[in-house]
Amino acid sequence: MMNRQPSGHPGARTSARPTRPPRERGTWKAFALAALMHVLLGILLYHGVNWQNNTPAGAEAELWTEIPDLSVPTPRPVPPPAPPIKVQPAPPPARDEEADIALQEKKRKQQEAAARAAQLAEQQRAQQQADQEAEAKRQQQLAAQQAAQQAALAAQKATQDKQKQADKQKQLAQQKLDQQKTQQAKEKEADAAKAAEQQKEAETKAQEQADAKAKAQADAKAKAKAQTQADAQAKAKLDKERNARLAALQGQAGGGTSESGDGLAKSGTGHGAGGTATSAGYAEKVQRRVRPNIVWAGETAGLETVVAVRISPSTGTLLSSSIQRSSGNDQWDQAALRAVQRSDPMPLDTNGQAPGTFTITLRPAGG
Repeated sequence: MMNRQPSGHPGARTSARPTRPPRERGTWKAFALAALMHVLLGILLYHGVNWQNNTPAGAEAELWTEIPDLSVPTPRPVPPPAPPIKVQPAPPPARDEEADIALQEKKRKQQEAAARAAQLAEQQRAQQQADQEAEAKRQQQLAAQQAAQQAALAAQKATQDKQKQADKQKQLAQQKLDQQKTQQAKEKEADAAKAAEQQKEAETKAQEQADAKAKAQADAKAKAKAQTQADAQAKAKLDKERNARLAALQGQAGGGTSESGDGLAKSGTGHGAGGTATSAGYAEKVQRRVRPNIVWAGETAGLETVVAVRISPSTGTLLSSSIQRSSGNDQWDQAALRAVQRSDPMPLDTNGQAPGTFTITLRPAGG
């Protein structure tokens, strides 16, 4: 019997390599005995068949009695007197018996040898069959163990692959979550920046509106102050002109009356504050000087402004200008006043002099 160690023995080694079957003892010896028994069995079978095919040698015996021929009937003669029968002694049967005994003994021995050979062959066949069954069982066990190991490895690999897939999916989900967080942070930053920019624009707009309102209030105050000063100056000028005219009229009371100075924009004739008479074309000269300096893009219907002007009679240098009669549109009044101020110096008359004071009536182009 082969010495096998069961796979469940504590001393059994487990490794990743396939388990090899242990080397059996006495294998060659069993093969040698089997071959010898087959040879002996072949010899016995050969001699047995050859013994059965050979014709056994028969025993020789001499018969002295003549056998009559019964086929042809012959007349029965009268028998003579019987001579004395000479009986040949029979051969001794010892030799045939010894041959039979020897043959039987040989046959018995051959049968016993054949039986022993057959028994041995049957034992060897049974042993071989048992060995083959044991080997097959061992191979089945090894195959089962290998299949179990492969199944365990496959299950372990499947578990590892599943874990790797889960880790990969988790990593992808984490990356997607991080990207979403980054995108949300960027959107929040963009919203915050936009809100800050909108707030800054709102603050800037509010500041501009406040500045514009303050500037408008300051301009309104300045305009009101300037208007008050202009009104005061105009009133003073009117009083001064009135006094001057009264003095001129009083000085001319004994020599007759003369034509008083009307507005240049209306008649173009008359006397200035200094008493110097102006020519008929002086008003046109003043209009040609002032009108190109008017800058106005607003409405034109019904606008008429009278501007009081005081200049140097010798050089025409503008000394002062103010609104004597407003048109009701403050912006047009300021535009007319700026046109007069841009026309400095005023033109001189034909005599090289200019009236010291006069008024100009201005209307927008197309008005």
